[in-house]
Amino acid sequence: MRRSDVLELLTLAALWGGSFLFMRVAAPPFGPVALIALRVAIASCFLVPTLAVRGGMGALRTHWPHLLAVGVLNSAIPFCLFAYAELTLTAGFTSVLNAAAPLFAAIVAFTWLGERMSSLRVLGLAIGFIGVIVLVGGSSVIDAKQGGVAVAAALSATVLYGVASSYTKRFLTGVPPLAVATGSQVAATIVLAPLAYWLWPAQTPTGSVWLHVIALGIACTGVAYILFFRLVAHVGPTRAVSVTFLIPVFGVLWGILFLGEQLTLNMVIGCAVILLGTSLSTGVFAPGKKADANATPAASEKDSLLRSSR
Repeated sequence: MRRSDVLELLTLAALWGGSFLFMRVAAPPFGPVALIALRVAIASCFLVPTLAVRGGMGALRTHWPHLLAVGVLNSAIPFCLFAYAELTLTAGFTSVLNAAAPLFAAIVAFTWLGERMSSLRVLGLAIGFIGVIVLVGGSSVIDAKQGGVAVAAALSATVLYGVASSYTKRFLTGVPPLAVATGSQVAATIVLAPLAYWLWPAQTPTGSVWLHVIALGIACTGVAYILFFRLVAHVGPTRAVSVTFLIPVFGVLWGILFLGEQLTLNMVIGCAVILLGTSLSTGVFAPGKKADANATPAASEKDSLLRSSR
């Protein structure tokens, strides 16, 4: 890859890793639902004009029922679950849990779409879930009942990402990824708006908290999608999707630098094992097999943007 491509890849990972930092700060004062409603609304305001300039608005009208489903499965519910989890869990810990999403995506694709599961992929799933056990089992944050519920919420979000990935492949194959991204954010906004009105905090937060909300919507969602599409065009989908493995690194780093979070040994070991399992189960790392990084994006590779975008 060119130096500029590497820089864009790192920037994208930093933005998606930063989403956990911003949710950790803004979720308590806003509440999970109100925060995520603002996130997807701001992202929609950024993405809709971009899609319109590229002449892709027709896809929203044609595929709106499926885009609505993806918006609920991939954004509205899981984003809220992660925001709820971060009322208790640290940003770094939650970003590592998020790395398990491709594991569930592989399982859902196998059970729903009948995708072939090689012995190597099965081994990857086993390794990945051992990593989750190491991560959660060695953490003091889940000793309390509230911490256990938060972990369950975060893992439930990763399951929904897996369902959304297969749903997208089943019903939206061939639809431009930017249209899927835009339509899903608009749909999530429509679904969450009435709930956000009902659950809006009694006292609207002011000051720097709004900067975190705006950054979450524009930088971590809108700008991040655009960067991802640029990377797919410049270096191919396989290399672009490698951003998934960098997100926990930045999620943990931002938590340490800006929130004073602690990096524990079980987080390091759990993250490493989860990412190893993910690389095997998704086929990103296949010993003895050389992938064509510049190949035309397959449907499953396009779906990976949904699994990566947090």
